Formats: sequence, C-alpha cells, structure tokens
Amino acid sequence: MRAFWVGAIGLTEVVKPERLRARGGAWFRGGRLEVHVGIEDDFAPARKAHPGIAVGDVEALSASVASSGAPVTWDDNIPGVRRFHTTDPVGNRVEFQQA
Repeated sequence: MRAFWVGAIGLTEVVKPERLRARGGAWFRGGRLEVHVGIEDDFAPARKAHPGIAVGDVEALSASVASSGAPVTWDDNIPGVRRFHTTDPVGNRVEFQQA
C-alpha cells in the first residue's frame, strides 16, 4: 500500500496518532486528500464502490500509476469528465478524475 499511495499516487505517509498505531495500517496525505488504510481479518476488496478523487493532472497521474504496474482503465461514460479507474495492491477500486 505504501508503494501505491506514496510511490504511484504521490502522497506522503503521515504518522498515525499514538493511540491508533497498535491497530496497524497507515495514513497518507497530499494537499487536501487524506487516505487511511486499515487491516481487517476477513478483508474483501471494494470492487464496485470506490472513492472518486479529483486531481490537478489526471494524465500525469495515469502515467505514474501505469508505470507502477497498476492498471489504468479510462472511462468516458461521463461527458466532459476525463477519468480513469485503477486498483490498489489489495484490489480496491479507485477513481481519479481531472479537477
């Protein structure tokens, strides 16, 4: 998850509050976006429900995501919105669109 959210997406890992560290997982931040990744015993990835994240340069981000080895699937179902979907390393669907 660190390689995806930090390496491919460009966020920075931030230290979780001390009281929450024992739960595992990690927090990532960039600009006004903050993503919290947790650990679950009976985890099942979200393959349909997903966050839609607006970014400043969706083309550059898609190149970074693709170069990390994650899939990039462009979607033109919303007229006038340039966006793509990918999956994080554990299979969760994530959408990025031009801000």
